[in-house]
Amino acid sequence: MFGKLTWDAIPTHDPIIVVTLIAMVLGGVGLLGLVTYMKWWRPLWRDWFTTVDHKKIGIMYIVVALVMLVRGFADALMMRAQLAMAGPGSDGFLPPEHYDQIFTAHGVIMIFFVATPFVVGLMNIVIPLQIGARDMAYPFLNAFSFWIFVVGAVLMMLSLAVGEFAMTGWVAYPPLSGIEFSPGVGVDYYIWALQASGVGTLLTGVNLFVTILRMRAPGMGLMKMPVFTWTVFVTSIIIIAAFPILTVALGALTLDRYLDFNFYTNTLGGNPMMYVNLVWAWGHPEVYILVLPAFGIFSEVTATFSRKKLFGYTSMVGATLAIGILSFVVWLHHFFTMGSGASVNAFFGIMTMIIAIPTGVKIFTWLFTMYGGRVEFSVPMLWTIAFLVTFTIGGMTGVLLAIPGADFLLHNSLFLVAHFHNTIIGGALFGYIAGMVYWFPKVFGFKLSERWGKYSFWCWVIGFYLAFMPLYMLGFMGMTRRLNQHDNPAWEPYLNVAFVGALFVFAGIIFMLVQIAVSILNRKKLENQDLTGDPWDARTLEWATASPPPFYNFAVVPKVDTLDAFHEAKKRGLPAAPSRYQPIHMPSNTGVPLIVNIWILALCFALIWHIWWLAAASLVAVVVTLIVRSYDDNVDYYVPAEEVARIENESARRKDLAGKKTTAAMASSR
Repeated sequence: MFGKLTWDAIPTHDPIIVVTLIAMVLGGVGLLGLVTYMKWWRPLWRDWFTTVDHKKIGIMYIVVALVMLVRGFADALMMRAQLAMAGPGSDGFLPPEHYDQIFTAHGVIMIFFVATPFVVGLMNIVIPLQIGARDMAYPFLNAFSFWIFVVGAVLMMLSLAVGEFAMTGWVAYPPLSGIEFSPGVGVDYYIWALQASGVGTLLTGVNLFVTILRMRAPGMGLMKMPVFTWTVFVTSIIIIAAFPILTVALGALTLDRYLDFNFYTNTLGGNPMMYVNLVWAWGHPEVYILVLPAFGIFSEVTATFSRKKLFGYTSMVGATLAIGILSFVVWLHHFFTMGSGASVNAFFGIMTMIIAIPTGVKIFTWLFTMYGGRVEFSVPMLWTIAFLVTFTIGGMTGVLLAIPGADFLLHNSLFLVAHFHNTIIGGALFGYIAGMVYWFPKVFGFKLSERWGKYSFWCWVIGFYLAFMPLYMLGFMGMTRRLNQHDNPAWEPYLNVAFVGALFVFAGIIFMLVQIAVSILNRKKLENQDLTGDPWDARTLEWATASPPPFYNFAVVPKVDTLDAFHEAKKRGLPAAPSRYQPIHMPSNTGVPLIVNIWILALCFALIWHIWWLAAASLVAVVVTLIVRSYDDNVDYYVPAEEVARIENESARRKDLAGKKTTAAMASSR
């Protein structure tokens, strides 16, 4: 009745997992008890679980990303500790099969369930505000995208408690991921978690693409869009083109495992190299899906905190488009060593070097923006400067690996691990944290603590260099990837330094969480509040509305006649409030996306464990729920003009109060 699911699926034999499970259960029970005691269930359902507001959906994406960051970094810390301990004469504290699961889970979590939701959350929050729209083009689809992503995250966490996770590495190459060499449920958890997350990302890409094309404010032509909007637009195109490739690759692997197909079985007419090509034809564009929006964030931050317009806007847009196109013709550099031949390797090596050119254009654009500006070294700007140094190092090592001869020597070494983290952490994650700090007051109405933010920043940066610079050296010394122990005493000092670096990063994460907590506790202090809607004296439209913005974003859709529209409007004088507001058309909240994805979660779990009756019932439930939804006419409503006027008048009152308080504070300081 329950397929392959038995009591033995709960890994009670591993003390580390048992302790983790006990902590998870106690934490979950405590959280449910707190929500019940505080009577938060009703507001959670009304305002969050059923919301279609792009801002709240973006916040939930980022919350899930931060939760998964803690889980993913715990895996990284265990791996660093294992390699520091498992030297000559010691096996360390992790058995090989547990280490392999942690190794795989770390990569999957950090790419699919930390970096991706973090950037998607920021894009969700900012893009409609930045282009003068009231919501995403498809609000229902936006909510569905989030909840199906959550299905993937839940499956990742379930694999820790029920069954196992894949032991294949994060890209799960066959034949190792095939049924012959991975007969357990670990690879099945991997497949369905990534399929759910991938579908959510693909639908978000479609939503962002249509939103930017069709919902820009009147007058905002393509060359008047902010750079962040441009980077998200190109990212959405890459998502639409790349993620179906991953879906197909995993779909063929599913057929191989479930129905004895042989897409990737070398001895029966298949070819595992087809999987490798498909995965990296998705995988390298995925790198730019993660990095391009971070480039957009750095552009906004640099212009704002340098107090001048972005240098070379047209060059920046051109470089973004060039990266978007070239991202699809460099994937083979991930497997130069797999026998494609000298001519093929040469082509992809040259393309990889060429893609560094538009990236270099961006670096110089940011540097020239800062040159001659009045640079303010606030926390977002510190992350930007750290990125410029760190990502440049990652880029140069990438160009080195683009040489097939050098790659043959370094590909299977820790040099490549260091390079990859150099670009994803130093390029993408630094950008996301900068964006979170930069847009936090817009979303919540108060700033994050500068002091705790700087503590977090320095721990992250110091920890990063201590953790990954030794890996470059270990790569040159011949230490290969995917080891869970070693017998070379010359490697031990470097591995110990890397472990210390991981501890520094851990401190950075703790300080970041403390920063958020302290800022929430001190949110009522005048110096922390954003009463004007524009705490940084910024340049783009998202700062033209109140902080936090009303649910409809703009009472009157702004008109745009230039780049940096809000900055130019401030110089000319902001327009007066209209004498009479118009009703605003908005989408209604709905619980259907959440309910449908509860059924999808049950369906995926049933497919993993071969519980066929549950799979059939869940599929029927999904179809029935969507059919019922199709007959629901209560999908939108109008906000009365009187309600709009009340909200806008209250916002104006808060701005006036802020001005008086600021004037009084300046007078008292004299």
